[in-house]
Amino acid sequence: MDCAALLHPIFSSLAFSFSSSRRSSFPAVSRSLAGSPSTARFASTNRSGAPPAPVVAQARRGSSLKENEVASPADFQFETPLKVVKYPDPLLRAKNKRIDSFDDNLKKLVHEMFDVMYKTDGIGLSAPQVGINVQLMVFNPVGERGEGEEIILVNPRVSRYSKKLVLYNEGCLSFPGIHADVQRPESVKIDARDINGARFTVNLSGLPARVFQHEFDHLQGVLFFDRMTEGVLEGIHAQLQALEKKYEEETGFPSPERIDETRQKKKVAVGFGKSSR
Repeated sequence: MDCAALLHPIFSSLAFSFSSSRRSSFPAVSRSLAGSPSTARFASTNRSGAPPAPVVAQARRGSSLKENEVASPADFQFETPLKVVKYPDPLLRAKNKRIDSFDDNLKKLVHEMFDVMYKTDGIGLSAPQVGINVQLMVFNPVGERGEGEEIILVNPRVSRYSKKLVLYNEGCLSFPGIHADVQRPESVKIDARDINGARFTVNLSGLPARVFQHEFDHLQGVLFFDRMTEGVLEGIHAQLQALEKKYEEETGFPSPERIDETRQKKKVAVGFGKSSR
């Protein structure tokens, strides 16, 4: 997921599979994930428990983007080192633009994102989490520089997801110190582009699927607490309010989001795309 935090699966064993229609996009991925531990560091997910509640924002399959929704060179301007954006910063809810240019600016951003991910002991990170509102995520289920497989997904979309749901205890760098249970589909089928712009389709299950879904939510402006049940959310209510207060103290502005108001407007998630049979 996207926040470089600890993720502890509720279930002791999970089968990890990663099959791609373009092996050149993910060389050696199957070898890397075959030995993935059942407890891993996640750049955006952590822990919790109880039946889940769906969210409002989801993938817009087949939608056409207007010209102003495509990232420009200006959208890739940033200062290093990148810093993780914390809740309730509005950048976490902002629209993330589609990437059409696969140039050195993109490669530099990918490099810096992996650097932040590894330094924070994460296994996944999305661009909006470092203040860059574009459709980009990176992850490495092994979580160690030089080990495993570094995955780069540009403009990802979900085409299918399993009916079987799995409960995990998730955490997120954008929510320091907060861990709670989130239920998600066990497997997903996605379409995306690689760092060179090549299109590919890949099936993910187990930990890779969990990481992807957490990060994909970030690209849709969805935060992990949006998917928690009311009972689970109640358990982290005070911590979320504390983050809202800290934001106000550090910025001098009122919090752009308040958990009490969010809970009143909360709706059930509608899924990602087509559910597999």
